[in-house]
Amino acid sequence: MALLLFAAVLMVFTQGTGPIDIIAILLHLIGGVACIIVYLSSGFDNLREFLSERSTKYGTSTILASVFFIGILTALNFLSTRYHTRWDMTEGRAYSLSAQTTHILEGLDHDLSMEAFAERGENPSLEDLVRRYADVSESVSYRMIDPNSHPELAEKYGIRQFNSVRLAYDDDATVVADPSEESLTNAIIKLTRDTAITVCTVEGHAEPSTDDKETATGMALAAEAIKNENYEIQSLLLPSVQDVADACGVVIIAGPARPFLKHEIGALDRYVRGGGAVLALVAPRQAAALVKFLAGWGVVVGNDVVVDQVVRLFEGPSLGLSPLVDEYDPEHEITRDLHDRSLFPMVRSVSAADEPPHGVSVTELVKTSPSSWAESDVADVFDLGTATLDTEDRRGPIPIAAAAQIDLTRIDRPGDGEARIVVIGSVEFADNQNLEGTFFNRDLFLNSVGWLADQGDLLSIRPRAVRASRISFTQNEGTLIFYLSVLVLPEMLLILGLFIWWRRN
Repeated sequence: MALLLFAAVLMVFTQGTGPIDIIAILLHLIGGVACIIVYLSSGFDNLREFLSERSTKYGTSTILASVFFIGILTALNFLSTRYHTRWDMTEGRAYSLSAQTTHILEGLDHDLSMEAFAERGENPSLEDLVRRYADVSESVSYRMIDPNSHPELAEKYGIRQFNSVRLAYDDDATVVADPSEESLTNAIIKLTRDTAITVCTVEGHAEPSTDDKETATGMALAAEAIKNENYEIQSLLLPSVQDVADACGVVIIAGPARPFLKHEIGALDRYVRGGGAVLALVAPRQAAALVKFLAGWGVVVGNDVVVDQVVRLFEGPSLGLSPLVDEYDPEHEITRDLHDRSLFPMVRSVSAADEPPHGVSVTELVKTSPSSWAESDVADVFDLGTATLDTEDRRGPIPIAAAAQIDLTRIDRPGDGEARIVVIGSVEFADNQNLEGTFFNRDLFLNSVGWLADQGDLLSIRPRAVRASRISFTQNEGTLIFYLSVLVLPEMLLILGLFIWWRRN
């Protein structure tokens, strides 16, 4: 009976897919039947006596309970193939798609096919990744393809390396050569967007370069992140233009070190009154004329620097000029999904005016901790590296980012439509050193751009690289582990138990 029981276990779990599995099942079936025949041939009297024993009744009950348990497992296995559900219990949710990916997949208007080209058509980690996309939306389908078995498909789609994924949506398609959730989701965004909005980055005031990939203060990673969400980027040399082009869907002013001229402020003002959108990253002691312009739209940028003392073991409190914040406005589109920390090096206060202009609504998006304060003596902070909380300073929490929504039909010189402005009191929070990583800097930055561009479906938490703890086995190692854990060890224990029972009786 033990041999027949394990034959059933093998049939349920292996389904006889390999030659080793078939041989093992047949050997257990033949051995089990042979043992029963030998036992029965020893005499019916012994059989009658055996069936009347109390131990036989208990043994029969155990066997029936085992069969019932195996039946439950079989039913659960069958139901799991029909109704698939995943639970991700990892700390960093390493096996779950991000909120942005899920939101984009749920909003698909057409079918999306994902064809993964892997060696021999097998790559468990890649298949798990594309299956997650298919699990979210019925509009998504996937299949694994061996390019050696289907060279015509590899040639047709331009597949040049293993583990590439071809995405096809409506009448468009693209190939992702190094698939990850971030790269696949970015490809889907580009496939599902008909036109790309142009983001203009202001130059002419010694701003950090969007082409600078080498230095920590460059903005190349920010530019790349914007492009990955299907925006186009072009430079705007503001001192040399009379007006901001209508083609600029969003204008980004990031860390101007030189003052703005009067005609530049005039160009920005006309752009906003024409329904434009501006993202201003203004660090302490920067752009006094720009600060005055922003105040005219209800956003007050303080002449200060935010200090938040940090306490280190064995060192005591020290001056902290890179506040970590986790207090976001829960209602605004930009910050409603943010719940973890963001880092803001060298940041100044950004507040809503007590009485904003008529038709202007300003929301304070991010605030520092209660232990922080806005240091008004900026010179001592920069020149001497000292700061002291006194009566002239503003106690925390300190707002450091704000968004203004302007109804142009209600302002002093009425226009049409709506304009938007987002102001953040730091430029370093979006530079090469601080944009990526475990903080929410990138999400806050890109959500700000998305809100300004009126791309509501992109405002969420984006995919991030999470390294999961895992161990990989070869196919032979996996087979060996299966037979040892599911077959050999339980079988030996059961046979040993039966032998002990037989000796005692």
